[in-house]
This record gives sequence, structure tokens and C-alpha cells, in this order.
Amino acid sequence: MSLALVAGMAWQDYRADSRLSACSVLALVAVIAPLLVLFGLKFGLIGSLTERLEQDPAVREIIPLGGGRFSAAAIDALGSRADVAFAVPRTRQIAATADLSRPGQAQPLNVEMIPTASGDPLLGALSAPDGLERLLLSQTAAEKLQARPGDWLEVAFTRQVAGRVEARRLRAQVAGVLPLQAFQRDALFSSLALLEAAEDYRDGREVPALGWPGEARGDQALRVYPAFRLYARGLDDVEPLRRHFADSGVLVATQAQAIAQVQSLSRNLTIVFWVIAALAMAGACAAIFAGTLAAIERKRRELSVLRLLGFGTGALLLFVMLQALYSGVLAAGLGALLYALAELGLNRLFVQVAGEYASHLLPRHYLVALLAVLGASAFAAALGGWRVSRIQASEGIRDV
Repeated sequence: MSLALVAGMAWQDYRADSRLSACSVLALVAVIAPLLVLFGLKFGLIGSLTERLEQDPAVREIIPLGGGRFSAAAIDALGSRADVAFAVPRTRQIAATADLSRPGQAQPLNVEMIPTASGDPLLGALSAPDGLERLLLSQTAAEKLQARPGDWLEVAFTRQVAGRVEARRLRAQVAGVLPLQAFQRDALFSSLALLEAAEDYRDGREVPALGWPGEARGDQALRVYPAFRLYARGLDDVEPLRRHFADSGVLVATQAQAIAQVQSLSRNLTIVFWVIAALAMAGACAAIFAGTLAAIERKRRELSVLRLLGFGTGALLLFVMLQALYSGVLAAGLGALLYALAELGLNRLFVQVAGEYASHLLPRHYLVALLAVLGASAFAAALGGWRVSRIQASEGIRDV
């Protein structure tokens, strides 16, 4: 028997028995729609939380605590690790400050100096400043100075020598302004060379690049840095990096606990979902199994006539399974439609940040749900459908 013939006859019989077919579809929808909503909430909430963590560079930052001694080569080696996205040396915190002012401005703004370079996660689309005369400003500093990209500022470095205050100044251009979410304190971001120049000046050493006199500097290759700025490449790399520094005897602060909480929540919700899904699908399979048995008993005469006409056991079994698959396809479509309406309502009700979701599914999730429903329907129908093998053609002859 051809597949098209069996499928056509199964569909015509399915339509003729529309009330019972509708009951089968609604029974499956009662299982599918809540599961889609549950998984959509799990995927949407956890996805939004994870994306929020991934988009916040501060979550991936590794902050050394206390004074350390790191060479430039050691920090470069850290930056070349596969689990590190960015690493740059930092000079002493007490020396990494500057006074910024615009021409004619009386009161300067004291800001912290932060070294940056290409690949800095805080910069986003901004280019890292190069040289000693270009810098980036945090938004709070730019607002207080009323400075915009392209403006020139006076940068002053002060020190105390024999009880008197000395200062050196240079002019630097604002190359850009960081958004508030990237950095919320008054700061300038510049190349490491500018921070080294400020530290050398305050330590009484010469700064040849700026023409500032002082004691002769030693070999720059032997320079030691007390700290660094370092960002992990991904959320899963934060904890391994923390352990690496702990094994090296370096105390660091991380957001590993916050990341672990989100990951633990994701695992727990996944377990809850699969437990509920397994129970629901078991109930759906039992309902399809029972419905198939009832349908075979109800249509025993018709099925025996089909066997009399030459339909084998395989064709009769396919006839029964196709009707279960029809119910599965219709139920999956109706369940997806109901979920789409629920998703729209949930996101409008609970989401307040653009780009985030309370409930969300991807196209592949709908495809997996459809395949799961069809697989469960076919399996349950096949288990119940084996009773067709007991139907004899003689039963159809007796009823003729």
C-alpha cells in the first residue's frame, strides 16, 4: 500500500471523527502550552541575567588586592592566556591622579588616571588613546569639565619636594567620552606611558618624553608594577583565573560568587523543568496510548474491512500512528500560538529594560518541541496500535 493512500484515508477518517480528534488535540495542548511557557520563562530570565553579566565588563574584572610586584613581561604573559581578554599594568594608586582643567577655568578637577590600551572592554566602540597628548574621559568628569571630544585640557601633576609644592603641566586632547555605565567615577583613561610619566615625575625621576628633568631612570625593562587591570574572556573563565592567582599567592577580588549564583539558578531551573516535562510527557503518552486503544476498539469493524481489502499489519499500524501525528502537529501549532500570546503578555508586564526578556524562545526551541511532540505521539500510538495485529479479515466478512 502506498503511503499517500494510507495518509489520505487516515486524514479523511480523522476529519470525520472531528469531535474526538479535537479532544485529542486539546489534551495535548494542555500539556504543550504550559511546558513552553515554563521553558520560555527559564530561558528568558536566565538568558537576560547571563547577557547582563556578559555585557558588564566589571563582572569579568580581576582586581588584585594589596601591593604586588609584577613585571611587564609577567603581565604580558597573563594577557596572552586564552582565558584573558585584556591585561595592562597599573602604576601606584597614589601616583595615578591628575588635575584637569579647561583654559581659563579656575578650579581644576582631580581625577584618577587609569591605563588603557586596545581591547579594553570598558572602551566599547571607542579607540584607545595613544601617545601622551590624547585621553578619554569618564562621563562624570566630562560633565563637570563641560568637555567634549576634540577639546583641549590642561593636565597638571603635583608633587611635594622639601616641603614645597611643585607642578608640571601638559596639554591633552579629549579623544572621547566613556558612557556612564562603563565607568561612574571621575577619571581619565590614557596610555600607560602617561601614568608612568606621572609616577616618575612624582618619584623625582626624569621624563625625557616631556622634557621634565630629574634623576636618571633605570632600565625600563626592570620596572615593577604594583597591580594590573585584567578582564576574563568569559564568565566561565573568572573562577579558573581566581584559582590561578590563589595558587600563585596573589589575592584578588572577583565577581565569581555572583556568576556562580546565576549559573546555579540556571541548573536548578533546568532540573525543575525537566522533572515537570518528564511527568507531563509521561501523562501525554499515557493519554495517547489509551486513546489509541479506544480508537482501535471503536473502529475495529472498519479496520477489519481494510485488512480484508489487502491492508497489512504495517499499513494498519501506520494508519493509527498518522492520526496521532495529525493531533500532534495541530496541538504543537496551537500550543505555540498560545505561548506566543503568553510571551507577549509576560514581557509587557515584567520587562522594564529594552533588549531583555521575561519569557523568550528561539526558533530552534519550537522545532525541538514539535519533534518531541511528534516523537511522543508516534511512540505512544505505536504501543497502543499493536492491537491491530489481532484484527482478522474474517471480522469484516462477518459484518458485511
